[in-house]
Amino acid sequence: MKRLRYILLAATVSFLLTGCGLYKQYESKATAPADAFGTTQDITKAEGETSLAQMSWREFFTDPLLQQLIEQVLANNTDLNSARIAVEKSEASLKMAKMAYLPSLTFSPQGTLSKFDDNPWSKTYNLPLQLSMDVDVFGSITNKKRAAKAVLLQSQIREESVHANLISTVAQQYYMLQVLDRQLEILLLTDSLWNASLETQKTLWENGKSYSTAVNQMESSYLNVKTQIVDTRRNIRSTENNICRLLAITPQHIERAKWGSSALHHPDAQGDTGQRMFDVQFLRIGVPAALLNLRPDIRIANHAMEEAFYNTQAARAAFFPTITLNGTAGWTNSGGGAIVDPGKLLFNIVGQLAQPILARGKLSANLKISQLTEQDLQKKYVQTVINAGNQVNEAMADCQAAREKHGYYHRQVQVLHEAYKGTHELMDNGKANYLEVLTAQETLLNAQLSEAMNMYKGAQAVIALYIALGGATK
Repeated sequence: MKRLRYILLAATVSFLLTGCGLYKQYESKATAPADAFGTTQDITKAEGETSLAQMSWREFFTDPLLQQLIEQVLANNTDLNSARIAVEKSEASLKMAKMAYLPSLTFSPQGTLSKFDDNPWSKTYNLPLQLSMDVDVFGSITNKKRAAKAVLLQSQIREESVHANLISTVAQQYYMLQVLDRQLEILLLTDSLWNASLETQKTLWENGKSYSTAVNQMESSYLNVKTQIVDTRRNIRSTENNICRLLAITPQHIERAKWGSSALHHPDAQGDTGQRMFDVQFLRIGVPAALLNLRPDIRIANHAMEEAFYNTQAARAAFFPTITLNGTAGWTNSGGGAIVDPGKLLFNIVGQLAQPILARGKLSANLKISQLTEQDLQKKYVQTVINAGNQVNEAMADCQAAREKHGYYHRQVQVLHEAYKGTHELMDNGKANYLEVLTAQETLLNAQLSEAMNMYKGAQAVIALYIALGGATK
């Protein structure tokens, strides 16, 4: 008998020592690429500076009307509200996981009526308070609590991600409205100029200095501008409606400032609007370490690995015994012998240990599934970092391209404007035909519209870069 006690004691100590590792804290095993951004010189120069992503959205978007729109969206948007509710659900789950350390208390009164032959009815009752408590010897409760906390962190970061995406979408739609206003302004001015050209061509035709085909060609081009005006106004209405959907309001006019009236990102960027919008020398990019700390998707991926780690620990803990303490205290009128009334005190204490032996492969399968999930999430984490670096690199390239093209478009518009004026004067003096004027008019219009759209693409690229670096989460 004494030898048996030693064996049981040794087995118990062995179990306890084996279970110590089940309380281990999570440490990330995934290794992110060191050159996540690629070989972009503009990024490595910015080391040690404050990252663009660390700017609040109010610092980044300086237009007061845009700031007002963003505030309304953050207050009213349905998707963001759903994300907030998801956080509250996760908080409730974590609270429940923490409460698992505490005992449960149940009041379960019982009463019995019994009769044997002609004897009188026998009445018994129990009024017990039952207490039950799981002892977390092998970390099952602790690991489930830690996993629940990791889930909560993921929910909170998803809310931040929705927050950032909403701000990005509103800003892009707002700048789209501004560039459409600019294009409409160009088209209306063109409409006025081309109408004058058409009247000139009609006068020349009436005086026998031109042909009816020239008038028809001029009128056709003029009508084409009219249709573009209609399309642009329709696009403005559509963009306003998109913003209204984000605001969760009925369709209405959206107030906005004139294009280029506010710098997009950095107060030190002065001069030409295009340069202020997308010159990379004014973009404080930061380094990959900052990206790892700020991007929501990377932080979510990290906490997903953390959740999987604790789920694996909990699956391991399931192989070890569970210890439950049960106690009962209350009143009864059945004392185990003769029926007594009034009742007597009732006390009962039970300790229970349950060691799994055969669970039809369930425990082994759960552990294997948890381990495979960990491995999968580690690889997904690395891919998330690679995707993030790719997005930053693409946004940087778009900024650079928009900046370079802006200079070309700006010069092209100047040259074509001079060409248009000169050709129109030649036509007025009968020294140029209508085809030359038409070509000059249409080429100038296309260049003006392209210049405006390129400026929008540049602003869009800067916004994309801001979000890709993890900005607008707060």
